[in-house]
Amino acid sequence: MNGFEKRSQQKMQAIKKASFALLNQPTGVAGLRMDTVAKEAGVSKATIFKYFHSKEGLIQQVFMDYLDAIAVEAMTFLNQEKPFEEKLMALAQVKIVHLEKVDQQFFIDLMNQYSQKTDPELAAKMQNYNQRYCEVMTELLQQGRKEGKIDLKYSDEFIMLYLGGIVQGVSDPTIYPKINIHYTEYWAEMLLKALAPSSKK
Repeated sequence: MNGFEKRSQQKMQAIKKASFALLNQPTGVAGLRMDTVAKEAGVSKATIFKYFHSKEGLIQQVFMDYLDAIAVEAMTFLNQEKPFEEKLMALAQVKIVHLEKVDQQFFIDLMNQYSQKTDPELAAKMQNYNQRYCEVMTELLQQGRKEGKIDLKYSDEFIMLYLGGIVQGVSDPTIYPKINIHYTEYWAEMLLKALAPSSKK
């Protein structure tokens, strides 16, 4: 990376860092102003639009970086030699830690972005993110079966539909404002109990 590329990366990071902090205010997306982002990042508005093209593009990138950070940290746990239950609970803990770092409005705005269908580019990004999530979860479920922790009557397709239903339900505008951070951990605990093989003979 040459000096010009390094400076460009530093400017982009400064813009995203400033935007992340501003999006973590109670006003969230609705209160984000490019003038304020430029001032906090120490750049011009023209520089912001040069790198992110639009306010919406900047917001999308901040949210995608947030989701990617969760994914990267989750993969560090999933790649360890740990039992199925520990990995599943670790995933819940990763989400809890990241949710504790953001304002509730940030989460609400993120869910709005996650569930929207009108922006084809953003929808494609979310679809790609969901695809990666499905691949990781399928691999984890296979481990659970090998360890005898998942009732064999539950197929991958059924479990993924079940998890997808939870995600869709959580992203509903009438639901996500009421979400407690630690519900993520409770859902993981309930999932473990629900998937466990029956003790009946």
